[in-house]
Amino acid sequence: MNDLPDSYVQRFLLDHLDIRGAVVRLDAVWTQLQRNRNYPPEVAQLLGEMCAIAAVIAGNLKQPARLTFQIQGTGPVGLLVVDCTELLNMRAMARTDSDTTGLHGLRALVGDGRLQLALDAPSMREPYSSLVPLEGDDIASTFEHYLSQSEQQPAGLWLACDEHRAAALFLQKMPGADQRDADGWSRAHLLAQTVKPAELLELDAESMLRRLFAEEDVRLFDAREVTHDWPADRDKIVNMLRALGEDEVRATLATHGEVVVRDDLSNIDYRFDATDVDLLFLATPSAPPDAHDNGTDDTTKDDQDEGNKPPTLH
Repeated sequence: MNDLPDSYVQRFLLDHLDIRGAVVRLDAVWTQLQRNRNYPPEVAQLLGEMCAIAAVIAGNLKQPARLTFQIQGTGPVGLLVVDCTELLNMRAMARTDSDTTGLHGLRALVGDGRLQLALDAPSMREPYSSLVPLEGDDIASTFEHYLSQSEQQPAGLWLACDEHRAAALFLQKMPGADQRDADGWSRAHLLAQTVKPAELLELDAESMLRRLFAEEDVRLFDAREVTHDWPADRDKIVNMLRALGEDEVRATLATHGEVVVRDDLSNIDYRFDATDVDLLFLATPSAPPDAHDNGTDDTTKDDQDEGNKPPTLH
């Protein structure tokens, strides 16, 4: 077995059944995504499961692109967002509007809501977006429904998440599966259903798949690393503040003693004291540069947190 990164997507094929799948393990990445967040455990579990699913789906991207998964609801958890590139560089956030103590399950935490999936790529004239109803009482059911409908083939998802790790097992029937083995999908799906959360969280992909599908020929592909690498971009925030205007920025400074811009999706705070604000407007250019003109294409609409709103100013 090759050495594995601590956060990865590893695809596999049940060769004689024409059934494909993937295993996801997020260790250090999941720890980084939670840093300084203090999410309640039930909220963290929802977000971690959503991150694991995003890694499965983003792993299918074959060209430069970005997938964004957003759940908005009327419950205590008003927003869940996961953003992942074709290189499996991931970021994520959740917004909790009220106490979630004692609440469990997607419906109890999110309430009435919807899942929005957006794909943005340089080759596309405009981003593709679709809305998916929240099916069942967990995120797995919602995404199983989406994958089955979008690809017209049955799919299964099994998820686990704790304080240290998020994990997923994905299984999908391919178009020629019934010709290879009429009972193959039913058999493989039943075997996958026996996987335990502890196995998802503790076993590497090869060990888990050999245990689940001991009688099948499993072809395991090379693992792909998942990362969380979104460095601060202070120039972007400087341009935003200049566009906002000196009067509003100085009013915020007078009220709070500093200006803090929160990029929640990337989990970064940008702080400006009185000296920073003086320098900011002392050298204000005649027109704020456009983000597309200074090499910051990666920080456009998908960096605008919480439903395409700008980073939070306070």
